[in-house]
Amino acid sequence: MSPQATRISELPEVKHRASFEIDGPIEIDGPIEIDATTSTIGDELGGPGLPRIIGKSAALGRILSVARVVAPTEATVLINGETGTGKELIAEAIHKYSNRSNGPFVKVNCAAIPAGLLESELFGHERGAYTGALARSIGRFERANRGTLFLDEIGDLPLELQPKILRVLQERQFERLGGVSTIHADVRVICATHRDLVEMVEDRQFRVDLFYRLNVFPIDLPPLRERSEDIGLLAHHFAMDYAARMHKPIAAISEEFMQALVQHSWPGNVRELQNLIERSVILASGNVLNGPLPELIEMSKVSGSVTLDDIDRSHILQTLTRTRGVIGGPNGAAARLGLRRTTLISKMRRLGINRAQRLASRAQAVA
Repeated sequence: MSPQATRISELPEVKHRASFEIDGPIEIDGPIEIDATTSTIGDELGGPGLPRIIGKSAALGRILSVARVVAPTEATVLINGETGTGKELIAEAIHKYSNRSNGPFVKVNCAAIPAGLLESELFGHERGAYTGALARSIGRFERANRGTLFLDEIGDLPLELQPKILRVLQERQFERLGGVSTIHADVRVICATHRDLVEMVEDRQFRVDLFYRLNVFPIDLPPLRERSEDIGLLAHHFAMDYAARMHKPIAAISEEFMQALVQHSWPGNVRELQNLIERSVILASGNVLNGPLPELIEMSKVSGSVTLDDIDRSHILQTLTRTRGVIGGPNGAAARLGLRRTTLISKMRRLGINRAQRLASRAQAVA
């Protein structure tokens, strides 16, 4: 085996876990244990039933800390984060550490169910409620009774359904589609989205009253590019897991491959990394995992460390320079970017474009 390969069996001794501990506080001073019996990210573990969360970064530690604080409460949680950052995993961890852990954890992807069927999926329906409703159906709210309902991609919830969700959250009751009986809902709701709900509210695509009802306890998940120290741990974990599943004799990851993994920007976050490692293990023919190194290096050269936010920020600043810092009006930056003035201001605030940068753009235009 190449001396420049990173041996999976030679990882530093594990002393701490970046995870939920039942009998004590969260510790994030070192990597959590990686071994052949560990389930993959998102799988439920045996024993206490807590999901495994891989990482030792300070960013992940902060997320786990606030999640552990809110878990025992009944507060509605809104998890914000890019696709593939592990929003469902955090939601499940909050449920498992809550007082409802013995109850069901019911998941609904609001973007995956057609709008016409989503109301029935959420609230259920009575027989004959609509064409094809041949029997009574129990909805997800009813199934989640005394447990937690996880509404993934809440930003894709149709406007016509939003008042009904708001009513359930406020009054804890609903009716099945086509029914007359009121059903009590003893359900805790956790939501997640990759969309900017503030911007959607300003564009009237999301109800402001529902937003404030959901945004009781927001948690913002960092993208993988902001957790670079976790990439190696995740890569080792996925490599060992898939090697065991596929009966491959992989014992190490080459240094070149690991360096390319760390330098990649990972727009698809942990899910993209997991998929790449799985593909690499499938293609591996020896005991050292090299991965599709040329392809990954080329992707890293193209993407570098530039994120979508970086591109948006640069484009907005260039537009502000052309408009001499003017945002509104027919010739302002908002009009040139095809956005409403309030939407652009919200986006600038999120991207950290402050008044000083606007004045600098104006001065640069004058010069």
